[in-house]
Amino acid sequence: MAGGWAMLPILICSAVALAIVLERCWTLRRRSVLPPGLGEEVRNWARSGQLDPNHLNTLASGSPLGELLASAVAVRNRPRELIKERIEDTGRHVVHRMERYLNTLGTIALIGPLLGLLGTVIGLIRMFMEVMRGGVGDPMKMAGGIGEALICTATGLIVAIPAYVLHRYFRSKVAGYCVEMEKQATQLLDELTVNQSAVRARTPRTTESSAS
Repeated sequence: MAGGWAMLPILICSAVALAIVLERCWTLRRRSVLPPGLGEEVRNWARSGQLDPNHLNTLASGSPLGELLASAVAVRNRPRELIKERIEDTGRHVVHRMERYLNTLGTIALIGPLLGLLGTVIGLIRMFMEVMRGGVGDPMKMAGGIGEALICTATGLIVAIPAYVLHRYFRSKVAGYCVEMEKQATQLLDELTVNQSAVRARTPRTTESSAS
């Protein structure tokens, strides 16, 4: 209340930032993004040919990594370049979802100090207008008014600093996940390519045997 009406948008920003941080902490858990052993399991499926639609649907809906691998497995019979393009397209969508709300968190980190500064400037203007109407009066009262006006700036910084730090933390976390997901997708792509080569190698032999 001492900070004036400008405290209201700062408090709203703090509530939104807190909700985003809690939601991202839950969504970006390593186990939910990169389930342990999932890449090796999918590669085993590719070797054994256990790639029915039920497997793919379960895989795609289970985690971001599963969705990326499922997109490659769904087009496993196509050339390597097309499989790679499908992985890249799906990867962009997956990364976009993992970065959801992070732009909002970054915006809050940016405007928090500005809102605090705005509240402080408005408070100082109001205080000096009162001085112009009634004189300096009690210097202690004037100092107290300046202190109250600075409350907005302090509150804005208190909201903005953690928001900025957490924004950078989540960005780096998503970037690390992307590197690991790319590694798993590349390994699966190599496995699918090897299977395609093996199938092509067996096909001429089968054709020759039939002709004989």
